Order: sequence, then structure tokens, then C-alpha cells
Amino acid sequence: MEAGRTLGRVGLQQELQQRRAAVLPALPNKPAGTTRRSRAQAHNKDVNQVTPARVAFKSAAPQAVQLAVAKQSGVVAHAVVGDVELSADQPLPAAAPRTANVVADMETILQERDACGVGFIASLKNHKSHTVVEQALMALGCMEHRGACSADDDSGDGAGLMTQIPWKLLQKEMPQLNEATSGVGMLFMPNDDKLEAECKKIYEEVLAKEGMKLLGWRAVPVKPEVVGRFAKATQPRIWQIMVEGKQGLVGDALERQLYIVRKLVDQAKLGRIPADKAFDFYTCSLSSRTIVYKGMLRSVVVGQFFKDLVNTSYETAFAIYHRRFSTNTTPKWPLAQPMRILGHNGEINTLQGNLNWVASREHELKHPIWEGREEALVPLCNAANSDSANLDNVAEVLVHTGSDPAEALMLLVPEAYRNHPDLMKTYPEVKDFYEFYEGLQEGWDGPALLVFSDGKTVGARLDRNGLRPARFWRTKDDMIYVASEVGVLGDVITNAGNVVAKGRLGPGQMVVADLTNAKFYENSAISGEVAKRKPYKEWLTTSLRKLKDLGESTYLTEPTLDAATLLKLQAASGMGAEDTQMVVEAMAQGGIEPTYCMGDDIPLAVLSDKPHPLYNYFKQRFAQVTNPPIDPLREGLVMSIEMRLGGRGNLLTPGASTYRQVLLKSPILLESELASIANDKTLGSKTFKLVFDGGKEGSLEASLKALCLEVEAAARAGSQCIVLSDRVEMEAGRPPLPCLLATGAVHHHLIATGLRSNTSIVVDTASCYTTHHAAMLIGYGAHAICPYLGYETARQWRQSPRTVSLIKAGKVPDISEIGRA
Repeated sequence: MEAGRTLGRVGLQQELQQRRAAVLPALPNKPAGTTRRSRAQAHNKDVNQVTPARVAFKSAAPQAVQLAVAKQSGVVAHAVVGDVELSADQPLPAAAPRTANVVADMETILQERDACGVGFIASLKNHKSHTVVEQALMALGCMEHRGACSADDDSGDGAGLMTQIPWKLLQKEMPQLNEATSGVGMLFMPNDDKLEAECKKIYEEVLAKEGMKLLGWRAVPVKPEVVGRFAKATQPRIWQIMVEGKQGLVGDALERQLYIVRKLVDQAKLGRIPADKAFDFYTCSLSSRTIVYKGMLRSVVVGQFFKDLVNTSYETAFAIYHRRFSTNTTPKWPLAQPMRILGHNGEINTLQGNLNWVASREHELKHPIWEGREEALVPLCNAANSDSANLDNVAEVLVHTGSDPAEALMLLVPEAYRNHPDLMKTYPEVKDFYEFYEGLQEGWDGPALLVFSDGKTVGARLDRNGLRPARFWRTKDDMIYVASEVGVLGDVITNAGNVVAKGRLGPGQMVVADLTNAKFYENSAISGEVAKRKPYKEWLTTSLRKLKDLGESTYLTEPTLDAATLLKLQAASGMGAEDTQMVVEAMAQGGIEPTYCMGDDIPLAVLSDKPHPLYNYFKQRFAQVTNPPIDPLREGLVMSIEMRLGGRGNLLTPGASTYRQVLLKSPILLESELASIANDKTLGSKTFKLVFDGGKEGSLEASLKALCLEVEAAARAGSQCIVLSDRVEMEAGRPPLPCLLATGAVHHHLIATGLRSNTSIVVDTASCYTTHHAAMLIGYGAHAICPYLGYETARQWRQSPRTVSLIKAGKVPDISEIGRA
């Protein structure tokens, strides 16, 4: 991808600049920074354009589909002038009070992804010097090839540094600053006098309300002439705010108070700053320990743009540096990195699910440390922000609640702890830690290399897939270096003699430099120490049950329907003769997923004049970058198909009674297993029949809404397992609700009402008989599925005279005998 993008810029650079110079002035008030970069056009066009197929889907798909997938964003419009494609301004969320949890949709999410270069430099002895800044800027400059630029070849996707607050520099201008009791914020404000004054007023009012003192404002000295043309069009005004905490407020307590101030400012700006400018009012950092200098810049420009960074009075013991590659997106100043805790290289491919789970549980997150002020922290995430920004938001709330960054990253980006021989030999206790938190927090899966700091420790974490490079080395003078690649300081040969230890991060591994205690820890020591803090093994014994604890799993060997009834049910469920023979019977015969030739001339469901099951309107979504394929068979170390049933509990107060869940080895249930779950008193399972009055206008939508309200009532009453069943009497005029539609509608309704993490969804359906059907149901919210029609079809096939003869002749394996063995 990188080579293709560079080739497009080099070959057409002069022509594109001439064309844009002629085009841009003619566009009224068109911010150049929102122009799509020409060297990404070929890759972006298919992703963002409204294709005929998309238009056809929106017009052809059932109206009720919109109930299952809530659309939050507008359509991206394009204008094409010659060879140059320009994208219209993308609307920001309206400034309105938050009344319900917002369901994350993929179109909004796909607007912001990134893949970058990242690293850190730290003095293990916590010795502050300007040399650390100089080395960080040099390393950042060597990361230029890891980022991207706009068509002007000068506006970077983003670059920046996170360091300790340069107290020596700032106290020269503001002597009243106290390192123990003061905080410093780095702010972006709209490039407008009235809006700038309003932004300052918001901060001053919030500080006064919180009992904190404003010490003053400082205009950050910058050199705007080094900024690229497109980046300059959206360049904000950059200010630093100096504040004094409440009497006696220091350390972590001061950090929490500053965090609350920032969240309150974020809430207040939505009602007072116009929606199209609210995103330009952004707090890069507000802390008593760390500060972030970043912007829509190229790597080598960061030190030139921010004059503070070349001032010898700017001293720090560590620096995190980051160069952004904004995948398929339009770069923005606030989305440059590092964020407030993290710097991220990669992309979060589980983002939609992560955001929806956060939205579902954020109003239930409670901890005594917040003294009842948890509502000031929400919303935690925003789908319009990048994946990195959202992960940073969740890590931030965990850190401010009392977790250190290493523990927070372990539970957010877990290691692959199953079937891991090295883990079981060196630090087996961590298995209980991961297994316990699996019931509280779903993983944010990469590829992801994350560097992080809370001002006291600095570290790096690689996700369990291990698809991003990360190397670290330590020198004789106790300097720690971590980078996406070697050579970032340009002195690999000359400095080799000073290196006393080096290595690389493997999948799921971490390193941490503890600046307070002058200690450097590698993965096994970190994991072992974190896992021993709480009795996770003891908690698991009371929190987690296995499916076999609910009752015996038994296989039905004899058909339960006569042939005529089965045929009627198959026809009503959309299972044709080909599905029966080539899919269900093939799986029953071989015990594996059937495969076909690559050719497929069947019209897309959205373009077909024949009726199709709702499943056929969906296709698999692939990652945006060229990650290798991953599946449970080929990557057994990092993948699992285990599921859990039951409420998730409060992430901020883990304990023995936080949750009571049932572990499923597979999301596919037998009829006997479904019966055990449906009758379990601890789960308090409730079953809902999926049926509506066919032929009546509005009946489908009304039935879906009624179903959602009934499920909501059950969840509020304490039911931890919702069973959606289309196992109803077949009668004319009373068809079953499409199971996928019902599942998605219930899933998103529970998210919107803040109840999704309190309950699980189990689907009992005749419509699921292929792996694609199962994947769709799980993707839209189901935790488990009982495909009863598939089972019945397989049983009748097994009992047919033809199959019995083939088994006796040895031409077909007897799968049932293999299973019993």
C-alpha cells in the first residue's frame, strides 16, 4: 500500500499541484485539510463512494433492517475535477445532550483508522534533560516513512511527542507554578476570536465550579510557516492553561480532578460551540505530570513548529514519539498522536463491538474513588474519533480509577493465554487473571503496538496477534529505547558497545520502565506481579460455571418430525434442495465445512428478482490493511470460539461476586444444552417467540418494537439470558420474524438502553444452517445458537435407507460412531 501511494504522488506531483491550485480557490469556504489525498484515491474510492450496489441495497432491503442497524453518519459526497477527487466536509455530530447510549455503526468507524510508527525514550533513573527531547525528535524524524502526507507533500497525517511537563521552561514565564499542586493543559481552539474567547470562558467556568484556580493562559510559540498548505487551512490556535488544584490535592487525586475537569469541558462545549467547530476545541492533555505536543505535521517539522521543543530549558526524563499513517481517512489535528495515555501503531479490527460494549456499560461503571461523579465521565467513547483515541479513552478511565497502565493494557489487550506452553511454565498465575477479566472486558484486538505512560511508568505492549514490530534496548547509562524498528537514532554501529540488553516484543508481550523506582521489567515479571495482586483463581471458582454443570449434553439420534412436516419447515425457512444436499448433509457426512469451486454466478441478493433470506444481503467485512487471514484452525494460539452467558458486571470493581456466568466451549448448542440454559434459575432465562402478523402493513416493525420492549423489561427484571426462538406453530398469516433481524434489533435496543452488558442473547432458530448464517447471528449480537432445523435435517439424512447403505458399504464415514468413540 505504501509503495502504491508514493508512486501516485511522485508521478503526478506537479500536475496535481497545478490542478488543485486552480480548483481549490473556486470552492467556497472549502477547508483544504479535508481534501482526500490523491495518492490514496485508488484505495479509498471503493471504500467511501456510494456505489450502485449500496444505493440498491438501501432501496431494496426491508425497511425493518434499519431498526437493527442504526445509522449515525451522513453519506460522504465526492466532487471529481479532472483526475483529482475531492471529498465534501463530513458533518460532525449535532451538539445535543446525551439521552441514550449511541450505537456505533461501521460507516462512522471506518472514517478513522490509522497505522503508524511509534516508540519511546526514557531515563530509568528519572533524570531530566533536554537530550531526551533531542533524541526523540531525531527518532521521530527517522519515522517519516511510517507516516503519510497529503497531496501537497507537506501536510502530514500527524506527528507528536508526549513528555513530562517542562516545569523549568514554564516556570520562567509563570513562577507561581508548583510541580506538586499545579496542572498544565495543552489545548486546540477554533481559529476565530469569538469562539476562542468562548472556549476559554468554558474552561474558566468549569475550573471555578470545581474549586480550582486559573493561574493563567500561555500562547504556545509556534512557527506556522513550516506547516503544509492543507494542514494550515485547519490549523487551530494552540494554548496552554495553567491551573492550581484544590487545597491538599496532589498526585493521583489531582490527576483525577483534572480528568473530571476535561470531561466536563467536553460536555459543556457541545451546547455552546457550533457543531461544525466543536471538534476544533480539543484538549490534547490536562495533567500534573505529562503534556502532549502534536499536530497535523510531518515528523521533521514537529521540532521546527513547536519552538518549545528546541528550547534547552525543555527537560524531561522520557518522551513518547509517534508518526501517524491515517488509513483511508482524512487527517485532523486532534487525531494526531500520542493521545493522553497511549501511542498506537496499527488498527483495532474489533472496534465496532468494543464501542458498543462500552456504550452499553458506561452508565453502570461505579467506583468509590469517584465519589458518585461517574456520570461526569460519560460518554467514554465516540465513534467519530479514531480507534486509537477510543482505546485511549477506556485506558484512561481505568488508570484514573486506580489501575496502573500495565494492568489496564493487560485486560484491554490480553495475551493469548490458552495453549501457551511458555506462559504455563514461567507465569501460569496470569491465566486466571485473563480468564477472570474475559467475563468483564472484551479484548481490543489489533494488530496493535501500544506505547503508554501515566507519567510514572513508561511501557510498550504488543497485541496477541503480534503483527507489528517492536524492539527495545537498554544502554549502560540506564536509558531505555523502544521503537517500531532499529536505527531510529542513526547510531546503530557507534552505539552498539553501549547496549547492555536488547530484545523484541513477541505476541502479547510487554515491557515497562518504572521511573519512580528505577526498575525495568520484561513481560514475565510484569504479568506475574499483576496476576498476584488479587485472588483471581478463587474468584473464578464462584464466578464461572461450565455448561456441563447445568445438565448433561445429550444427542438426539432419532428424528422428531415426519418427512412432510420437515419439508414444510425447510421451505418456510428458505432451505432449498441444494442447501439440504450440498451444505447440511455435506457437513453431517464429513464433519467439516463444505467447500465449492471459486466460480459463483448467482446474482447478489440485492440485485436479484428472487426472494432471499436476510442473511444473503450481507458479506464478510475484511480488514482495511493487508493483515494475513486468521481463523481458529490455523491460528489456534490466538483464536477461540468460546462464549459466555450471563451479565458482565462492573469493570471498575472486580471481585468474587462481580458476575455469575456460564462458559460455552462453542456458540453452537445442542437441543439438550439449550433446554438446560433456558431452565437455569441462576441465569433467569426468558424465552421470547419470534412471530408477527403477515400481510398487515407495519406489522413487522410493530412486532420488532414490541419484542424489544419485552426483552428490555426482562433485562431490567434481572434476566441474564434472553432466548429468541422461531420454533412456533406453522400457520398461514403468522410467519416467524426473521431471526437475524430480531437479533440485531434486540442487541442494539439493549445497547441504547444501557442494558446489553446485563444479559446474553441465545437464538433458537430454523433459519441457521450454514457457517455464514451462524457468523451473521453472532456478529449481530447472539452469544449462542441452536440450529434445530439443521440438526433435524441431518438426523433424517442419517436415518435414510440410502445413507445407511452407504455407511455399511464404507463409502460414507459413520460420524455418529466417531462421536461416541
